[in-house]
Amino acid sequence: MTDSMRVLVTGASKGIGREILRQLHSERYRVVGIARSAPLDLADGEEFHTCDLTDHDATRALLKELLAEGDFYGLVNNAAIYPAAALENTRFDDVRDAVELHLITPLLCAQELIPGMRAHGAGRIVNLSSRAALGKTHRSAYSASKAGVIGLSRTWALELAPANITVNAIAPGPIDTASFLAASPPEHPDTRALVATIPVQRMGHPEEIAHAVSFLLHPRAGFITGQTLHIDGGLTATTAGR
Repeated sequence: MTDSMRVLVTGASKGIGREILRQLHSERYRVVGIARSAPLDLADGEEFHTCDLTDHDATRALLKELLAEGDFYGLVNNAAIYPAAALENTRFDDVRDAVELHLITPLLCAQELIPGMRAHGAGRIVNLSSRAALGKTHRSAYSASKAGVIGLSRTWALELAPANITVNAIAPGPIDTASFLAASPPEHPDTRALVATIPVQRMGHPEEIAHAVSFLLHPRAGFITGQTLHIDGGLTATTAGR
């Protein structure tokens, strides 16, 4: 990699996003993180900007400022929320918020960054979906919007392939981040039952997702597009995990 290859990572202040930012920086990408709040452990060379990514005007203005400094080679749409409620208790506002952050924000970011990728004749987009896109109890808003991420990724892959821009989705299973554990406490019977169905018998780690993002961003990954990579310890390979 070279320091001139800029990659934008949304939701980069904690959890999976923070680990993605850290790993890409270690691989000499010029990483730029965006989230509502900045992490406390930024390293030298890790550029970070705070922004409410559901505020379209503020997000677009920030992206235009960043683009004035140079185009981006990569975009990682990672920002997420985790509304949890049974069907009867799912609020319309939760569905709207999930769609806003998981679908509209990635669309906005892609629309702003793609012209630069086209100009350079190459680009990489990685969208974070979830195993929950296949269905998960008490996750109507989350599952539906994350399923939409897969649809967007496949559609963008077809549209952007002639420009040598690849688009892929990563669908993590249970990952031991603070956000996941807040929605699915380790000692809760549902969480224990879920982990028991994972063939590797453990939850995943953020660095394992970051490694996959790095792989899909690599210039040598140019023949991989329109795919959804499930990183879930084998969960989706079992009947119990569906």
